[in-house]
Amino acid sequence: MFTTGVAYALGGSPGGGTGGGGLMGLLPILLMFVIFYFLLIRPQQKQASKQRDFIKNLKVGDRVVTSGGLHGEVKGLTETTITLEIADKVRVKVTRSAVSGSSQDAAVPEAQKPA
Repeated sequence: MFTTGVAYALGGSPGGGTGGGGLMGLLPILLMFVIFYFLLIRPQQKQASKQRDFIKNLKVGDRVVTSGGLHGEVKGLTETTITLEIADKVRVKVTRSAVSGSSQDAAVPEAQKPA
């Protein structure tokens, strides 16, 4: 009937043929994940952590910029809101998450920041 030689010719290698092929197929996907992690995910997590620390450590008298572009001085703090004085006797309340950074950082253009 059928000979063993014909079965090997049709089926590939005698050991099943899937020895290391599966791991080699995953290698490019793992490599892409590692590249994405170090180029995108990790820097974004560090930036978010820095922003959380900045907002947590705000104190009265700090000069800040909101995400809407308002520059002001912190006059009051609560758990969730900040009172900013944006002009003489003009105060607004904003949520802590609306503060995007320090007013001193916003005043210096990116090209002139010290390294």
